[in-house]
Amino acid sequence: MNRFIFFLILFNFFTGCSFNSNSEFWTASKDINLENANYKKILLKKEITLNKDFNANLKINLNSKFNKNLFDYLQSNNYGRIDYDGELKKISRYRFSKIDNFHKYEPEISFFKDDIIFFDNKGSILKFDNKSKLIWKKNFYSKSEKKLNPILQFSNNENFLIVADNIAKSYMLDLKSGNLIWSKSNLAPFNSQIKIYKDKFFVVDFSNTLRCFSLKDGSELWNIRTENSLIRSPKKLSMVIVEDNIYFNNSLGDISAVNINEGQLLWQLPTQSSLVYQSAFSLETSDLVADNNSIYFSNNKNQIFSIDLKTGTFNWETNVNSNIRPTIIENLLFTVSLEGYLIVIQKNSGNIIRITDVFDNFKSKKRSKILPVGFVIGAKNIYLSTSNGRLLIIDIASGKTKSTLKVDNEKISRPLIINKNLFIIKDNAIIKLN
Repeated sequence: MNRFIFFLILFNFFTGCSFNSNSEFWTASKDINLENANYKKILLKKEITLNKDFNANLKINLNSKFNKNLFDYLQSNNYGRIDYDGELKKISRYRFSKIDNFHKYEPEISFFKDDIIFFDNKGSILKFDNKSKLIWKKNFYSKSEKKLNPILQFSNNENFLIVADNIAKSYMLDLKSGNLIWSKSNLAPFNSQIKIYKDKFFVVDFSNTLRCFSLKDGSELWNIRTENSLIRSPKKLSMVIVEDNIYFNNSLGDISAVNINEGQLLWQLPTQSSLVYQSAFSLETSDLVADNNSIYFSNNKNQIFSIDLKTGTFNWETNVNSNIRPTIIENLLFTVSLEGYLIVIQKNSGNIIRITDVFDNFKSKKRSKILPVGFVIGAKNIYLSTSNGRLLIIDIASGKTKSTLKVDNEKISRPLIINKNLFIIKDNAIIKLN
């Protein structure tokens, strides 16, 4: 009932406020002044049609700064711009037992120095060296648990590997030997990224509860339940850490802020209407991405948001239909819509400054069935993976697709760039490209 009253107040508030170009309330700035970016000042309107090119001839020239701090990426989810301009030649293949229903999951690799840690269809954890040679293989599941085909999420602190899965188990391994240090069972399966911060780690379960555990022994220190809902997110939930606060989303689209040291809820912001219980069944939110001041994310309900970290209020909202992780570079936010358009947004105002069609080489009949999976931004190009197993190479400056690399016939993972190599996960192997 309290939630219904809140949404009613929120609805009246929204409908009583003006959001058009003549309003001074939450209206994007008309002055576009991007640092270290070379283009003209343009008067932009929010009412932009997103299914066609917009300012397609606008050249975007980024500065030479690259992100070299992997820790910042792990905490903020913002990969930034990486010093990579590879030839995309296949140099290694890391093989494992085929993962069924791979298209439903968003697996990620855990890197340890030059080694790679991943899993197979029975929950075995595999450690490979940089030449794809298997170093060790460990499995800590019973016969009955293996039949459930557990999907594992990883995070490491360069000494130990934290694992949380979709059958309610969490455990820690020694990265060097693969030996089990501790193992715990949870009341509900886990459904999120894992974040490690100092002597704690964090993960969200299917009951929309953020759980904080001790790295030492896996014991639970505190938890925050945001909403007691039977609705499970179709996508893996996300979190970011800025200073001593953790920010995360739940299956209903709410964003919550919690102080790490005290386990205290600082604020909670609903992003969906009072019809959330109807829409949440199909709601797919992108990973959260943060800078020092704001959180950015989008969803498949044609919304992209900027939210103030301190107050938990909206900075701006713009119409973009995307459930894949955006990337922040300087004062620009890059994302790709589900329709296959690369969209560049002014981070501080929410103004869209350019839209280019990166799916223009796909045949019209097939195009509607192809979805973007994720992307990473290199020195000159954007590398975008798709649900039909392609890797698109997109010129940053022009926003045009330069070439397409066929990796597989089915869905491949979001590309990752580590140590001057690009990695892509498919259902039975990890592909490394130079």
